[in-house]
Amino acid sequence: MEARTTASASHLLLFSTNKFKKQPNPFTPKASEKKEKLEIRVCTNRTCRKQGSLDALQVLSGIAPPFVTVNSCGCLGRCGAGPNIVILPRSVFVGHCGTPSKAANVMAIVCGADNGDAENKCLEALALRKRAEDEMGQADFAEAFDLLSQAIELRPFGGLHIMYKERSAARLAIGDIDGAFGDVKEALIIAPHYPQAYLCEGDVYMAMDRFDKAEESYSIALDLDPSIHRSKSFKARIAKLQDKLSPAKLG
Repeated sequence: MEARTTASASHLLLFSTNKFKKQPNPFTPKASEKKEKLEIRVCTNRTCRKQGSLDALQVLSGIAPPFVTVNSCGCLGRCGAGPNIVILPRSVFVGHCGTPSKAANVMAIVCGADNGDAENKCLEALALRKRAEDEMGQADFAEAFDLLSQAIELRPFGGLHIMYKERSAARLAIGDIDGAFGDVKEALIIAPHYPQAYLCEGDVYMAMDRFDKAEESYSIALDLDPSIHRSKSFKARIAKLQDKLSPAKLG
């Protein structure tokens, strides 16, 4: 996905992260307005990649709240000021965004939480979540639960819906079905259009033997993200669901 500048782009704003912070926040909605959907595109072309744009992309993706999507893109120009990002739809360009702290600073400003403590808590929560994901990969679900609980207690301004969804999965793996159900509902309150949370909700309903509700949750996930039908994990979920539904329909 490539953001292009044109001859009419003379009105676009270009900031370093320092200059960006000194400007009045262009993303703060009026009290009567809902937060608009924003997209942050991170250049991952050769020069910006060498300057650390992949790290910025990973951090921005990990701490984004539900109203902000983060994607990679091709060259945005101004390679000497990289790594470069652009915030859409307002076409705000930010340069020199190559470290986790600078990426967190940009996201904090976008979220209206631009103070050092909020940024640090968000980065700390992200680090805890990454450690929890490693523990989940090694099937240490109790440790993953503890790490995710620590992350949630920090109340980061972004990524909280992912933490609740992952803690739900950890709870489900250790047999805490009620806790898993509560966590996935929290994730969906924060991010009602988050397909992975609906998949997790479907898994919880499967554990409850509420197969019709599981089918509904999986269907919502598929509607939100049709690409998941190609994933092996989704196919496995549907095969398991069909096995459970078939005897019920025969009965």
